[in-house]
Amino acid sequence: MGNNIHPIFDRLLQKSDRERQLNQSAKVLWLTGLSGSGKSTIALHLERKLYNNGYFAQVLDGDNIRSGINKNLSFSADDRIENIRRISEIAKLYLHSGVITINSFISPTRSIRQMAKEIIGPDDFIEVFINTPLEVCEARDVKGLYKKARKGEIKGFTGIDAPYEAPLQADIEIKTKDLTIEESVNLLYEHILSSIKVK
Repeated sequence: MGNNIHPIFDRLLQKSDRERQLNQSAKVLWLTGLSGSGKSTIALHLERKLYNNGYFAQVLDGDNIRSGINKNLSFSADDRIENIRRISEIAKLYLHSGVITINSFISPTRSIRQMAKEIIGPDDFIEVFINTPLEVCEARDVKGLYKKARKGEIKGFTGIDAPYEAPLQADIEIKTKDLTIEESVNLLYEHILSSIKVK
């Protein structure tokens, strides 16, 4: 089957062509953290802030992706890897379209995030650690998932009976426990601004 595949990437419009038209440098922001840490909320507000400032961005969020393209995947170890692999390939397509992509996924292990970084490319991958203590996430429990996990109704739930490996060297760490949503978003926006401006 491999002999019958003939990619035409080199003949398509290039990332630089699309970036010039959009007047921005495309990057993939990878927001990682526990469920309830604030990833989706920060992603949504950042997308709006970028839009209001003339940038073209797209959020890829865990629940949205799992209700569509990845709805056939479970939360087994193998399917979690496949979930992130597919998302990374989608993010790469957006990246090559010149779009600033904001990915909001627990992506619980360092190896899974490293895989995403390798697919997307290290020069365009910005790892954002939404660092919120488990007890704060559990107190928020906006989706009621921690309560179900504690009752044993959800197995393999990250932070309860499945591990979360915090990044060792994230590009930026946001401690939401001590920050408002606006402060968190502004911190991230200021961090990425020099990267997304056209050089």
